[in-house]
Amino acid sequence: MDGWCNVVYLGAMPTREKPTRQSVSLPSRVARRVQALATAQRTSASRVMVDLIESGLEAKEREKRHYLDLLDQLRETDDPAEQKRLTEELARLTFGE
Repeated sequence: MDGWCNVVYLGAMPTREKPTRQSVSLPSRVARRVQALATAQRTSASRVMVDLIESGLEAKEREKRHYLDLLDQLRETDDPAEQKRLTEELARLTFGE
């Protein structure tokens, strides 16, 4: 019965990422909030932390794209008022309020 079933894998099947174990110390206030979210969502604290970290990473990436878009706008504009506005916004993003 050799060869009656051929499995062809073309890379189209999704693969699961191998989890990496990390140790994190959380302030007690943060740990309570994470546990409260986990309880409310009926999931584990680890899952909540993964979701929060992924959301934070995505937010940082959006922030970076926004910053680079503002730089592009500043480079392309000839309007002094627009240059001033963009410079002020970039300074706020860089140094805070």
